[in-house]
Amino acid sequence: SVSAYQVDNGDTFYIRTLHNKKLKLILSQGTFSWANCGGEKEPAVLKSLSIQPDPISIPGDLQASAAGFTAVNLTAPLTVNVTLHKEVAGVWVKIPCIEEIGSCVYDDVCQLLNEVIPPGQDCPEPLYTYGLPCHCPFKAGKYSMPNTYFDLPPVELPSWMTSGNYKAMGVLTRNEQELACLKGTFSLKSQ
Repeated sequence: SVSAYQVDNGDTFYIRTLHNKKLKLILSQGTFSWANCGGEKEPAVLKSLSIQPDPISIPGDLQASAAGFTAVNLTAPLTVNVTLHKEVAGVWVKIPCIEEIGSCVYDDVCQLLNEVIPPGQDCPEPLYTYGLPCHCPFKAGKYSMPNTYFDLPPVELPSWMTSGNYKAMGVLTRNEQELACLKGTFSLKSQ
């Protein structure tokens, strides 16, 4: 379980109980932020996004909620262009695309989703519970996921994706037409 405590200077302390025995203390400087970065006429926008704790601890517990809207059906072919930077000695350094992680272009997100979740198979939780789609097309309309808890399992991250501050931008396009743009900053704490 995770408990959060605000202190006078605005920092948040998170205390996490591990197997009801150990306590881990994480000091957060509140680095998580996000914004839509496209023009006002972009058809797909994120309306809200919340992620706790900050920094994100891997492995660890993650609490997230999100809401968004698309004015058009999002159909194949959908491309996502991700740009990822890591703060190194006070300088933002662009992370290249290494083994499909980093600053990468994902040319066919619909096909990628089909590879991860075969068509005909139920969407994974919590998408299934909240009736959220996990395959193209994504129909025009509102989408939301209330506050949900996730367990981030131990994973072997690339050596460059260790504890630290990151900023990312993702641009969703179809046939070179920009549909959505999202940028954000976050911190990771790997163990």
